[in-house]
Amino acid sequence: MFETLSNVFIENQLIVSFAIVGITMYIAYVISNKLTKGRIHGSAIAIIIGLLLAYIGGVTTGGEKGLSDISIFAGIGLMGGGMLRDFAIVATAFGANFDEIKKAGLNGIASLFIGVILSFIVGVAIAFAFGYSDAVSLTTIGAGTATYIVGPVTGAAIGASSEVITISIAAGLVKSILTMIGTPFIAKYIGLNNPRTAMVYGGLMGTTSGVAGGLAATDPKLVPYGAVTATFYTGLGCLMAPSILFLITRALFG
Repeated sequence: MFETLSNVFIENQLIVSFAIVGITMYIAYVISNKLTKGRIHGSAIAIIIGLLLAYIGGVTTGGEKGLSDISIFAGIGLMGGGMLRDFAIVATAFGANFDEIKKAGLNGIASLFIGVILSFIVGVAIAFAFGYSDAVSLTTIGAGTATYIVGPVTGAAIGASSEVITISIAAGLVKSILTMIGTPFIAKYIGLNNPRTAMVYGGLMGTTSGVAGGLAATDPKLVPYGAVTATFYTGLGCLMAPSILFLITRALFG
């Protein structure tokens, strides 16, 4: 029976991966509601569970692709691969309306550029402190600090190694998780209680999943406003990091 079930899983890898993600999300939201009273958003807990499963899969198989190295979970490698990642980027961009961002005024637009550049500088500084000195690696990790989507897009565009791209994704995930967890705790101190400040906040932080999760735990009504500018942040980062910011980094570090 186990062998038959295993064969069914292997033959329907992508369907199984969607089921696993769905079950993981359900468990994460139950934990969020029951144990944290919504203070830590379910998305943040789901990411932590995913990282834990990836670690267990890597340790168990000695492989390089985490849980997808186990044959019955191989579909997760496709689901989490570049194809669906790029599809998600396009789908997110289609969900944004440029007319909406005008409501935030010049502050909202300025927050986008400040957020991308500041995150990039922090990422480059951390990467340099850990021994990276070439412009390609510094740019990729700096872009990953902006978001875990901008990192791999930038790395692929400028020819970064897979190891560096992985680090950039990890940097973006850390930022996303910290944003999800930290937003409810700092909201009252920064006046994050209205659509205008939510849009500025989304522009400064940029990580769509982190901002949406954090705002959902703070005030669900603010989520659409923060998500709009966070979406544009991702697009702006994908434009600036492999072009202007890469050229500046190369001029400074050679």
